[in-house]
Amino acid sequence: MRKTVKYRKEEISELPNNKPVLYRILTGSNKSNYVGIAKRGRVTRRIAEHLGKIPGAKVQIEQMNSISKAAKKELNVISRVRPKYNKRRH
Repeated sequence: MRKTVKYRKEEISELPNNKPVLYRILTGSNKSNYVGIAKRGRVTRRIAEHLGKIPGAKVQIEQMNSISKAAKKELNVISRVRPKYNKRRH
């Protein structure tokens, strides 16, 4: 399942927390500023940690069956789209 909400504390708190997720912090023009993962039960807290640090207009989550699948997809997405606020790994 994918869900997109405004990048505000009130909206983030409404996101489902029951599965691991891949999340993207998006600009107003849907460009990825940051891509990350969060474990089941920690989704809303993890995304909220970025408020005030990473700019964005929206946050999009994609629920995954496991954290390992989310981590694999995260690496793929980061290498493909090169979000501005992800630290570069060499």
